Amino acid sequence: MGIVNIDEDLHDQIRKASAVVCRSINAQAAFWIKMGMLSEMNPTLTFNEIIARELRAAGVETQVGRSVAT
Repeated sequence: MGIVNIDEDLHDQIRKASAVVCRSINAQAAFWIKMGMLSEMNPTLTFNEIIARELRAAGVETQVGRSVAT
């Protein structure tokens, strides 16, 4: 764990977004960082495809017995 210095305006945007999606400010920042990294590593995938892939990897099922599909 470490300290990340970010611009006040960006912190304000993270705070606002975290309230909308019911995450802590730290969890929202971590989500955006992770999604940015995954997007850079997988430039041909859409946001929804990345989310579906991550949910599948975590074993999340949308319906009983059915894995998340892309």
